[in-house]
Amino acid sequence: MKLNVAIQMDHVSSIDIDGDSTFVLGLEAERRGYAVWHYTPPDLIFRDRKVLARAQPMKLRREKGNHFTLGAAEMLDLSTLDVVLLRQDPPFDMSYITTTHILEHIHPKTLVVNDPASVRNAPEKLFVTHFDNVMPPTLISSDARSIREFRDEHKDIILKPLFGNGGAGVFRVRPDDENFNSLLEMFSQRSREPVIAQRYLPAVRKGDKRIILIDGKAVGVINRVPAEGEARSNMHVGGVAVKDILSKRDQELCDIIGPELAERGLLFVGIDVIGDYLTEINVTSPTGLQQINRFDGVCLEAQIWDAIEARYQATRTNR
Repeated sequence: MKLNVAIQMDHVSSIDIDGDSTFVLGLEAERRGYAVWHYTPPDLIFRDRKVLARAQPMKLRREKGNHFTLGAAEMLDLSTLDVVLLRQDPPFDMSYITTTHILEHIHPKTLVVNDPASVRNAPEKLFVTHFDNVMPPTLISSDARSIREFRDEHKDIILKPLFGNGGAGVFRVRPDDENFNSLLEMFSQRSREPVIAQRYLPAVRKGDKRIILIDGKAVGVINRVPAEGEARSNMHVGGVAVKDILSKRDQELCDIIGPELAERGLLFVGIDVIGDYLTEINVTSPTGLQQINRFDGVCLEAQIWDAIEARYQATRTNR
């Protein structure tokens, strides 16, 4: 199958070729003979009920400092393409939400992965609340009294912004922490959005697992171990990726959420698991492919494109 593909992403010049999942997705697309186009979110245009992008043909290679070539920009009608990969990084803000509304005009005639309406309706810290018996004790609220009562009950908690990403703004608040009220004031002044509070999970010291699901099926896992003295396991704040395997509980969590992910057209998803609990479902721009590939000797990007091809063929059959 020869597909005409556009990747909506942060500019290719900014990516880490040793860790970026979009990079290997692009390499695999080229290996399959697809035509691959590159554009950034500001290049997306809606005009007269057409969805356009000022896009450039892209070639990738695994050479540090020389990992891409972009051709001359052209104005593409995205409805004439086969697939658009929605791959820019969060934050999941109104700019991100707007792109999902625009791309919804062409999906599924042009297959958008992940489904833009489902991405919009599945913020990573909110989507997980729709499943039973998967989360640690959790509160989502702007009400300071309710947050204090939650802290009084659970003592040791995590506070974080509801739409944050990458570990930014995540605080562990111990029972004797005198900064608690100041943190509540900071969150309320920073944004009108509620905050999310969760019982602190000591198991995070052993790591925060990233599990990749393709079309609802678990296909690989890494563990991200936080640095000494750090409550966050995100790799860009010092977390270290180590090889791991799916536990019985991990598989149980995947079995609970997997059918819903597949039904919603969320073909490439990364979930975060601490101990026995699912904390986030990442559907915007999941990472972890290259790390799992190296540890397990697999090629997850090929499995993702196999799933995309299958879904693409299904959308043609069902039209």
